[in-house]
Amino acid sequence: MKVFHGSAVEVKIPEIRVSKFNKDFGTGFYCTKLKIQAKRWAMRKETPVVNTYEFTPHQELSILNFSKMTDEWLDFIVNCRKGIPHKYDIVIGAMANDQIYNYVEDFISGLITREQFWVMAKFKYPTHQICFATEAALNCLSFVSSDKIARK
Repeated sequence: MKVFHGSAVEVKIPEIRVSKFNKDFGTGFYCTKLKIQAKRWAMRKETPVVNTYEFTPHQELSILNFSKMTDEWLDFIVNCRKGIPHKYDIVIGAMANDQIYNYVEDFISGLITREQFWVMAKFKYPTHQICFATEAALNCLSFVSSDKIARK
């Protein structure tokens, strides 16, 4: 399967970088199967680049796949955003994108209930992310190409 990573540079050798901000699925190298989403990620950068990889999962890896947004998905994101580590090599699922980031934060803070979160968490477009959380997981990626994205 082809996956994409939006960046400011060509990334031939992916690596895991610890960020000061906790992300949906924790620390890792993030990709998506949706090229349009990778373009959105890249457009946040001064020089937008979309990197393409071939993703071939290895049998021995621990992979958590959220096929849809569920309470388990929400609880996993809450824990990751709180900085609680997980045991998975790869985590796949929808992203709590900018549109609902504040709803997740409000849920974590107790300002809204779980039921209120689900009412407000409807996406305008589909989202998808794959977090490669370990060095072993990164070995599932083979660099294919990179493309600079023209600003309109």
